[in-house]
Amino acid sequence: MADPEKLFLVNIVTPDGVIYSHHSSIVEMRAIDGQRSVMYNHLPILTPLTIGEVKVKRSKEMNQAVNHIAVSGGYFEFSDNVATIIADSAERAKNIDVSRAQAARDRAQKYMAEAKAQHDQRSLQRAQIALRRAVNRISVYNSNN
Repeated sequence: MADPEKLFLVNIVTPDGVIYSHHSSIVEMRAIDGQRSVMYNHLPILTPLTIGEVKVKRSKEMNQAVNHIAVSGGYFEFSDNVATIIADSAERAKNIDVSRAQAARDRAQKYMAEAKAQHDQRSLQRAQIALRRAVNRISVYNSNN
């Protein structure tokens, strides 16, 4: 008889509340020091995340579907087979309004050009972060389709 699948709970929380809560066999994310993957019984960990994609591989019962979530940084914590991501913002790929994300990308590119012309470093940095967030949302949306 096959061993039962080892699953753990993944929760993604934003200031708006819980946006994701499911059992998983593996979760992948980009921490500030590189790509991370966590499976059942991983050692406890707490690490800051960058703007990026979180991939949650579901159980065999769910046909090992992969859920894609765009996060704008935050923290990843794993302890006692519960993974928690706390982020300023997070969106599941199926909920991303890609036309809105593309408009945000275009605005950020415009603001970057203006900031460069005015030699405004602070505005340039804010525009670069906005661009990274928009590009991440578009990328996550496309990875799901």
